[in-house]
Amino acid sequence: MSETTIYRKIIHIDMDAFYASVEQMDNPALRGKPIAVGGSENRGVVSAASYEARKFGVRSAISGVLAKKYCPEIIFVRPRFDRYKEISSKIHKIFHEYTDMVEPLSLDEAYLDVTQNKKGNPSASLLAQEIRLRILNEVGLTASAGISVNKFVAKIASDYNKPNGQKTVNPDEVIPFLEELPIRKFYGVGKVTTEKMYQLGIFTGLDLKSKSLEFLEKHFGKSGKFYFYVVRGIHNSEVKPSRNTKSVASEHTFDVNLTSEIFMLEQLEKIAASLEKRLKRYNVSGKTVTLKIKYSDFTQQTRSKTLPYFISDKSLILETVEELLYQERMKDSVRLLGISLSNLNTEQKKAVVVQLKFAF
Repeated sequence: MSETTIYRKIIHIDMDAFYASVEQMDNPALRGKPIAVGGSENRGVVSAASYEARKFGVRSAISGVLAKKYCPEIIFVRPRFDRYKEISSKIHKIFHEYTDMVEPLSLDEAYLDVTQNKKGNPSASLLAQEIRLRILNEVGLTASAGISVNKFVAKIASDYNKPNGQKTVNPDEVIPFLEELPIRKFYGVGKVTTEKMYQLGIFTGLDLKSKSLEFLEKHFGKSGKFYFYVVRGIHNSEVKPSRNTKSVASEHTFDVNLTSEIFMLEQLEKIAASLEKRLKRYNVSGKTVTLKIKYSDFTQQTRSKTLPYFISDKSLILETVEELLYQERMKDSVRLLGISLSNLNTEQKKAVVVQLKFAF
Protein backbone atom coordinates (compact mmCIF):
# COMPACT_ATOMS: atom_id res chain seq x y z
CA MET A 1 0.00 0.00 0.00
CA SER A 2 1.58 3.27 -1.10
CA GLU A 3 1.80 6.22 1.23
CA THR A 4 0.12 9.49 0.26
CA THR A 5 2.13 12.64 0.90
CA ILE A 6 0.01 15.50 2.22
CA TYR A 7 1.38 18.84 1.06
CA ARG A 8 0.65 22.18 2.64
CA LYS A 9 -0.98 24.86 0.49
CA ILE A 10 0.69 28.21 1.12
CA ILE A 11 -0.16 31.51 -0.57
CA HIS A 12 2.12 34.55 -0.39
CA ILE A 13 0.21 37.74 -1.22
CA ASP A 14 2.28 40.80 -2.07
CA MET A 15 0.63 44.13 -2.89
CA ASP A 16 1.99 45.84 -5.99
CA ALA A 17 4.02 49.00 -5.18
CA PHE A 18 1.70 49.39 -2.20
CA TYR A 19 2.49 52.86 -0.79
CA ALA A 20 2.82 54.39 -4.25
CA SER A 21 -0.35 52.65 -5.48
CA VAL A 22 -2.34 53.99 -2.51
CA GLU A 23 -1.16 57.52 -3.33
CA GLN A 24 -2.13 57.12 -6.98
CA MET A 25 -5.51 55.68 -6.03
CA ASP A 26 -6.26 58.58 -3.68
CA ASN A 27 -4.93 61.27 -6.02
CA PRO A 28 -5.93 60.77 -9.69
CA ALA A 29 -3.45 63.49 -10.73
CA LEU A 30 -0.61 61.08 -9.80
CA ARG A 31 -1.86 58.15 -11.86
CA GLY A 32 0.43 57.08 -14.68
CA LYS A 33 3.23 59.29 -13.36
CA PRO A 34 6.58 58.38 -11.78
CA ILE A 35 6.23 58.95 -8.04
CA ALA A 36 8.40 58.26 -5.02
CA VAL A 37 6.94 57.97 -1.53
CA GLY A 38 9.35 59.45 0.99
CA GLY A 39 12.54 61.38 0.41
CA SER A 40 12.97 64.58 -1.57
CA GLU A 41 15.24 65.82 -4.33
CA ASN A 42 17.63 67.20 -1.70
CA ARG A 43 17.77 64.44 0.91
CA GLY A 44 15.94 61.54 2.56
CA VAL A 45 15.34 57.98 1.44
CA VAL A 46 12.68 56.62 -0.91
CA SER A 47 10.24 54.26 0.87
CA ALA A 48 8.44 53.13 -2.29
CA ALA A 49 8.32 53.86 -6.01
CA SER A 50 5.53 53.53 -8.56
CA TYR A 51 6.03 51.20 -11.53
CA GLU A 52 6.37 54.27 -13.75
CA ALA A 53 9.35 55.37 -11.63
CA ARG A 54 10.84 51.88 -11.47
CA LYS A 55 11.35 51.94 -15.24
CA PHE A 56 14.01 54.58 -14.61
CA GLY A 57 15.73 52.54 -11.89
CA VAL A 58 14.07 54.24 -8.92
CA ARG A 59 13.69 51.76 -6.07
CA SER A 60 12.95 51.79 -2.37
CA ALA A 61 15.93 52.48 -0.07
CA ILE A 62 17.78 54.70 -2.58
CA SER A 63 18.33 58.36 -1.75
CA GLY A 64 15.98 61.05 -3.01
CA VAL A 65 18.97 62.72 -4.70
CA LEU A 66 19.66 59.55 -6.71
CA ALA A 67 15.96 59.12 -7.54
CA LYS A 68 15.89 62.65 -8.99
CA LYS A 69 19.05 61.92 -10.99
CA TYR A 70 17.59 58.70 -12.42
CA CYS A 71 14.21 60.27 -13.15
CA PRO A 72 14.16 64.10 -13.42
CA GLU A 73 10.33 64.03 -13.69
CA ILE A 74 9.91 62.16 -10.40
CA ILE A 75 7.21 63.44 -8.04
CA PHE A 76 8.00 63.09 -4.33
CA VAL A 77 5.05 62.35 -2.06
CA ARG A 78 5.07 62.51 1.72
CA PRO A 79 4.19 59.08 3.23
CA ARG A 80 0.85 58.68 5.05
CA PHE A 81 1.34 55.61 7.21
CA ASP A 82 -2.03 55.90 8.93
CA ARG A 83 -3.69 55.66 5.53
CA TYR A 84 -1.54 52.65 4.55
CA LYS A 85 -2.47 50.91 7.82
CA GLU A 86 -6.15 51.62 7.17
CA ILE A 87 -5.96 50.04 3.69
CA SER A 88 -3.85 47.14 5.00
CA SER A 89 -6.51 46.43 7.64
CA LYS A 90 -9.19 46.14 4.91
CA ILE A 91 -7.00 43.72 2.97
CA HIS A 92 -6.34 41.57 6.03
CA LYS A 93 -10.08 41.33 6.73
CA ILE A 94 -10.42 39.74 3.29
CA PHE A 95 -7.63 37.27 4.12
CA HIS A 96 -9.38 36.21 7.31
CA GLU A 97 -12.55 35.35 5.39
CA TYR A 98 -10.54 32.51 3.85
CA THR A 99 -8.33 31.36 6.74
CA ASP A 100 -7.23 32.40 10.22
CA MET A 101 -3.75 31.09 9.40
CA VAL A 102 -2.49 34.50 8.24
CA GLU A 103 1.06 35.65 8.96
CA PRO A 104 1.62 39.34 8.19
CA LEU A 105 5.16 40.21 7.11
CA SER A 106 4.48 43.92 6.72
CA LEU A 107 1.58 46.19 5.78
CA ASP A 108 1.69 44.99 2.18
CA GLU A 109 2.45 41.27 2.31
CA ALA A 110 1.38 38.14 4.17
CA TYR A 111 1.47 34.35 4.11
CA LEU A 112 -1.80 32.40 4.13
CA ASP A 113 -2.03 28.69 4.91
CA VAL A 114 -5.12 27.50 3.01
CA THR A 115 -4.52 23.76 3.44
CA GLN A 116 -7.74 23.85 5.47
CA ASN A 117 -9.78 26.92 4.56
CA LYS A 118 -13.14 28.48 5.37
CA LYS A 119 -14.37 28.18 1.77
CA GLY A 120 -13.75 24.45 1.57
CA ASN A 121 -11.94 25.02 -1.73
CA PRO A 122 -9.13 22.48 -2.38
CA SER A 123 -7.49 24.71 -5.02
CA ALA A 124 -5.01 27.20 -3.54
CA SER A 125 -4.53 28.72 -7.01
CA LEU A 126 -8.24 29.49 -7.39
CA LEU A 127 -8.36 30.89 -3.86
CA ALA A 128 -5.42 33.20 -4.60
CA GLN A 129 -7.14 34.36 -7.78
CA GLU A 130 -10.36 35.06 -5.87
CA ILE A 131 -8.57 36.93 -3.07
CA ARG A 132 -6.70 39.11 -5.57
CA LEU A 133 -9.93 39.91 -7.42
CA ARG A 134 -11.67 40.85 -4.18
CA ILE A 135 -8.80 43.17 -3.18
CA LEU A 136 -9.08 44.85 -6.58
CA ASN A 137 -12.88 45.22 -6.43
CA GLU A 138 -13.24 46.12 -2.75
CA VAL A 139 -10.05 48.11 -2.11
CA GLY A 140 -9.06 49.28 -5.58
CA LEU A 141 -5.49 47.95 -5.64
CA THR A 142 -3.74 45.10 -7.43
CA ALA A 143 -1.88 42.28 -5.69
CA SER A 144 0.38 39.48 -6.85
CA ALA A 145 0.54 35.97 -5.41
CA GLY A 146 2.81 32.96 -5.18
CA ILE A 147 1.35 29.55 -4.41
CA SER A 148 3.31 26.48 -3.37
CA VAL A 149 3.98 23.84 -0.70
CA ASN A 150 6.02 26.06 1.64
CA LYS A 151 6.62 29.70 2.51
CA PHE A 152 10.03 29.90 0.83
CA VAL A 153 8.86 28.84 -2.63
CA ALA A 154 5.58 30.80 -2.38
CA LYS A 155 7.53 33.97 -1.55
CA ILE A 156 9.79 33.59 -4.59
CA ALA A 157 6.84 32.70 -6.86
CA SER A 158 4.89 35.84 -5.94
CA ASP A 159 7.57 37.96 -7.61
CA TYR A 160 7.37 36.10 -10.92
CA ASN A 161 4.33 37.67 -12.59
CA LYS A 162 4.28 41.08 -10.96
CA PRO A 163 2.37 43.30 -11.16
CA ASN A 164 -1.16 41.90 -10.88
CA GLY A 165 -0.29 38.27 -11.54
CA GLN A 166 0.30 34.98 -9.80
CA LYS A 167 2.40 31.86 -10.14
CA THR A 168 1.78 28.37 -8.80
CA VAL A 169 4.64 25.96 -8.20
CA ASN A 170 3.02 22.53 -7.82
CA PRO A 171 4.61 19.83 -5.59
CA ASP A 172 6.19 17.98 -8.53
CA GLU A 173 7.57 21.26 -9.92
CA VAL A 174 9.31 22.51 -6.77
CA ILE A 175 12.69 20.81 -7.29
CA PRO A 176 13.06 21.70 -11.02
CA PHE A 177 11.88 25.25 -10.22
CA LEU A 178 14.55 25.69 -7.53
CA GLU A 179 17.30 24.03 -9.57
CA GLU A 180 16.77 26.43 -12.49
CA LEU A 181 16.41 29.51 -10.27
CA PRO A 182 19.23 32.09 -10.43
CA ILE A 183 20.83 32.27 -7.01
CA ARG A 184 20.16 36.03 -6.75
CA LYS A 185 16.42 35.25 -6.76
CA PHE A 186 16.61 33.01 -3.70
CA TYR A 187 14.74 34.71 -0.86
CA GLY A 188 17.23 35.65 1.87
CA VAL A 189 20.24 35.80 -0.46
CA GLY A 190 21.27 39.45 -0.60
CA LYS A 191 23.83 41.23 -2.77
CA VAL A 192 26.85 40.42 -0.59
CA THR A 193 25.93 36.71 -0.30
CA THR A 194 25.20 36.55 -4.03
CA GLU A 195 28.69 37.85 -4.83
CA LYS A 196 30.22 35.35 -2.41
CA MET A 197 28.27 32.51 -4.03
CA TYR A 198 29.38 33.63 -7.49
CA GLN A 199 33.00 33.45 -6.31
CA LEU A 200 32.34 29.88 -5.14
CA GLY A 201 30.88 28.93 -8.53
CA ILE A 202 27.26 28.96 -7.34
CA PHE A 203 25.04 30.66 -9.92
CA THR A 204 21.84 28.59 -9.84
CA GLY A 205 19.90 26.41 -7.45
CA LEU A 206 21.42 23.36 -9.11
CA ASP A 207 24.92 24.69 -8.34
CA LEU A 208 23.87 25.24 -4.73
CA LYS A 209 22.41 21.75 -4.50
CA SER A 210 25.71 20.22 -5.62
CA LYS A 211 27.48 21.59 -2.53
CA SER A 212 27.66 19.52 0.66
CA LEU A 213 26.23 20.64 3.98
CA GLU A 214 29.77 20.79 5.36
CA PHE A 215 30.87 23.08 2.49
CA LEU A 216 27.91 25.44 2.93
CA GLU A 217 28.30 25.65 6.72
CA LYS A 218 32.01 26.32 6.31
CA HIS A 219 31.38 29.28 3.99
CA PHE A 220 28.04 30.61 5.24
CA GLY A 221 27.85 29.56 8.90
CA LYS A 222 24.35 28.86 10.23
CA SER A 223 22.80 30.07 6.96
CA GLY A 224 24.57 27.21 5.18
CA LYS A 225 22.18 24.69 6.71
CA PHE A 226 19.21 26.79 5.61
CA TYR A 227 20.50 26.94 2.01
CA PHE A 228 21.20 23.18 2.00
CA TYR A 229 17.60 22.30 2.85
CA VAL A 230 15.59 24.97 0.99
CA VAL A 231 17.19 24.13 -2.36
CA ARG A 232 15.89 20.59 -1.78
CA GLY A 233 12.39 21.97 -1.26
CA ILE A 234 12.54 21.49 2.51
CA HIS A 235 11.26 24.47 4.47
CA ASN A 236 9.05 23.46 7.37
CA SER A 237 8.47 26.91 8.84
CA GLU A 238 4.79 27.18 9.72
CA VAL A 239 2.54 30.12 8.97
CA LYS A 240 2.47 31.92 12.33
CA PRO A 241 -0.72 33.96 12.80
CA SER A 242 0.75 36.01 15.67
CA ARG A 243 4.16 37.48 15.00
CA ASN A 244 5.43 39.08 18.19
CA THR A 245 6.71 42.60 17.71
CA LYS A 246 10.28 42.75 18.99
CA SER A 247 10.58 46.54 19.02
CA VAL A 248 8.60 49.69 18.29
CA ALA A 249 10.37 52.70 16.82
CA SER A 250 9.91 56.20 15.48
CA GLU A 251 12.47 58.31 13.64
CA HIS A 252 12.77 61.48 11.59
CA THR A 253 15.14 62.72 8.87
CA PHE A 254 15.63 66.49 9.01
CA ASP A 255 15.63 68.89 6.06
CA VAL A 256 18.50 70.79 7.69
CA ASN A 257 21.18 69.06 9.76
CA LEU A 258 21.06 69.72 13.51
CA THR A 259 24.18 70.93 15.30
CA SER A 260 22.91 71.71 18.80
CA GLU A 261 21.76 69.22 21.45
CA ILE A 262 19.05 71.71 22.46
CA PHE A 263 17.50 71.55 18.99
CA MET A 264 17.92 67.77 18.99
CA LEU A 265 16.06 67.51 22.30
CA GLU A 266 13.17 69.53 20.85
CA GLN A 267 12.91 67.08 17.95
CA LEU A 268 13.31 64.06 20.23
CA GLU A 269 10.30 65.25 22.23
CA LYS A 270 8.18 65.07 19.05
CA ILE A 271 9.63 61.66 18.16
CA ALA A 272 8.91 60.39 21.70
CA ALA A 273 5.31 61.59 21.37
CA SER A 274 4.97 59.71 18.08
CA LEU A 275 6.49 56.60 19.66
CA GLU A 276 4.08 56.83 22.60
CA LYS A 277 1.13 56.81 20.17
CA ARG A 278 2.47 53.67 18.48
CA LEU A 279 3.01 51.93 21.81
CA LYS A 280 -0.57 52.70 22.80
CA ARG A 281 -1.84 51.44 19.45
CA TYR A 282 -0.02 48.13 19.92
CA ASN A 283 -0.77 48.11 23.68
CA VAL A 284 2.86 47.34 24.55
CA SER A 285 5.59 48.74 26.77
CA GLY A 286 9.31 47.99 26.98
CA LYS A 287 12.43 48.14 29.11
CA THR A 288 15.21 49.01 26.64
CA VAL A 289 15.34 52.52 25.18
CA THR A 290 17.62 53.04 22.16
CA LEU A 291 18.61 56.38 20.68
CA LYS A 292 19.57 56.21 17.00
CA ILE A 293 21.78 58.97 15.56
CA LYS A 294 22.69 59.30 11.89
CA TYR A 295 25.32 61.92 11.17
CA SER A 296 25.69 64.11 8.09
CA ASP A 297 28.39 61.76 6.74
CA PHE A 298 25.79 58.91 6.94
CA THR A 299 27.61 57.09 9.73
CA GLN A 300 25.27 55.77 12.39
CA GLN A 301 25.46 55.39 16.14
CA THR A 302 23.10 53.86 18.70
CA ARG A 303 23.04 54.35 22.47
CA SER A 304 20.87 52.14 24.68
CA LYS A 305 19.78 51.83 28.27
CA THR A 306 17.75 49.02 29.85
CA LEU A 307 15.49 49.97 32.75
CA PRO A 308 14.38 47.63 35.56
CA TYR A 309 10.72 48.24 34.67
CA PHE A 310 8.46 48.56 31.60
CA ILE A 311 7.65 52.02 30.25
CA SER A 312 5.45 53.41 27.47
CA ASP A 313 4.96 56.98 28.66
CA LYS A 314 6.50 59.80 26.64
CA SER A 315 7.93 61.53 29.74
CA LEU A 316 9.82 58.44 30.89
CA ILE A 317 11.06 57.67 27.37
CA LEU A 318 12.30 61.25 26.94
CA GLU A 319 13.98 61.26 30.34
CA THR A 320 16.05 58.21 29.32
CA VAL A 321 16.72 59.58 25.81
CA GLU A 322 18.00 62.87 27.24
CA GLU A 323 20.46 60.93 29.39
CA LEU A 324 21.61 58.99 26.29
CA LEU A 325 21.88 62.19 24.23
CA TYR A 326 24.30 63.80 26.68
CA GLN A 327 26.23 60.57 27.24
CA GLU A 328 28.95 61.80 24.88
CA ARG A 329 29.57 64.67 22.48
CA MET A 330 28.21 64.55 18.96
CA LYS A 331 30.97 63.90 16.44
CA ASP A 332 29.22 65.79 13.62
CA SER A 333 25.97 67.47 12.64
CA VAL A 334 22.94 65.16 12.72
CA ARG A 335 20.59 64.36 9.82
CA LEU A 336 18.37 61.73 11.52
CA LEU A 337 17.24 60.91 15.02
CA GLY A 338 15.21 57.92 16.14
CA ILE A 339 13.96 56.29 19.32
CA SER A 340 13.06 52.63 19.72
CA LEU A 341 11.72 50.61 22.61
CA SER A 342 12.57 46.91 22.79
CA ASN A 343 12.61 44.13 25.39
CA LEU A 344 8.83 44.41 25.18
CA ASN A 345 6.20 43.03 27.51
CA THR A 346 4.98 40.81 24.66
CA GLU A 347 7.78 38.52 25.81
CA GLN A 348 6.52 38.66 29.41
CA LYS A 349 3.27 37.67 31.06
CA LYS A 350 2.36 41.10 32.38
CA ALA A 351 3.65 44.63 32.09
CA VAL A 352 4.74 46.47 35.20
CA VAL A 353 2.88 49.76 35.40
CA VAL A 354 5.07 52.69 36.38
CA GLN A 355 3.22 55.43 38.25
CA LEU A 356 4.35 58.92 37.31
CA LYS A 357 5.02 61.09 40.36
CA PHE A 358 3.68 64.61 40.46
CA ALA A 359 4.44 67.30 43.04
CA PHE A 360 1.40 68.31 45.11
